[in-house]
Amino acid sequence: MRIAVGLSGGVDSSTAAALLVEKGHEVIGVTMIHAQGLSFPQDVQISACFGGNEEEELEEAREAARQIGIPFHVIDLTKEYQDIVLTYFRSEYLAGRTPNPCVRCNQKIKFELLVDRCAEHVPFDWFATGHYARIRQEKESGRYLLLRGTDHRKDQSYFLSQLRQDQLSRIIFPLGELTKQEVREAARRFGLSSSEKEESQDFYSGDYRDLFETPPEPGPIRNSQGEILGTHKGIISYTIGQRRGLGISSPIPLYVTAINGEDQSITVGPKEELIKQSLTADQMNWFRPPESLHFPLRVTAKIRHGLNEHHASVTPREDGSCLVSFDHPLRAITPGQAVVCYQGEEVTCGGFITGAWDGRDVSCTSS
Repeated sequence: MRIAVGLSGGVDSSTAAALLVEKGHEVIGVTMIHAQGLSFPQDVQISACFGGNEEEELEEAREAARQIGIPFHVIDLTKEYQDIVLTYFRSEYLAGRTPNPCVRCNQKIKFELLVDRCAEHVPFDWFATGHYARIRQEKESGRYLLLRGTDHRKDQSYFLSQLRQDQLSRIIFPLGELTKQEVREAARRFGLSSSEKEESQDFYSGDYRDLFETPPEPGPIRNSQGEILGTHKGIISYTIGQRRGLGISSPIPLYVTAINGEDQSITVGPKEELIKQSLTADQMNWFRPPESLHFPLRVTAKIRHGLNEHHASVTPREDGSCLVSFDHPLRAITPGQAVVCYQGEEVTCGGFITGAWDGRDVSCTSS
């Protein structure tokens, strides 16, 4: 079997490649560069998904390929990354939403353009990465299902929740059944220099304002009654639930409860105003056909990566969006973030949050 492996220079992707070689596969290392020729402030020359350390990570990936003994190819997707991921990132913030660039990058760049571009130059049977997730194909329907990684602490299925059937059909996750500890132990056994490397957790390690072409516009800070309490430094600097950096005095703690892209204002209030029990989401990606499911569908749902899941009911709407109603109220449901729903180990669906509501019942027409 000929397998192309996306190498980042980190322990996960390097170990995934080494494990596949150990199993007798013909393996090719492929690294995507996406910040070629871009300049960054000095304080972001540290490990992050997007930043000024790309040349260092490229050399680490090249060294990993050398240690494993596999061919190595570099594919430049800088323009595509800017056109797709950074444009999405900027437009979402300017619209008053908090984007999730990792979900969008996986959907449009890593598992679409990178795989397609790689296939043009390096024919392969499967494309593999070091993600902690699993894929299973159902015998009866032939559909590909996305499952959590066995190591729930490292599970990355949340970030993969927008992958389509055609994408799942050509990728594999060699680390899906392993724990992080087992991966590091395997890396040491293979003698990989990345075995003790720390992980890159953030999309960007600097000030997000660096990524905008023009300085952010200041605007009003209001309370829920519409009274102006102060002036903010640009809505891109805020997210729902934020308390620090508001620059206003109050006898009680105030939090960002809403961000309005139309008039570039933010609303603040006590923490009670952050509590919501339902959300709406669009761009829904279903891993099983909705017509095969019974609604309201009982699930557990995540509204951010790293947060606990919460019991909820999902109801589709005629416009393709969904209503997710939680059994208990949650804090800081954030428009723009991904909501991902599970039934046991299986990812049921994922979409992007468009709004949050106080009660469980929101006026909608289900399909």
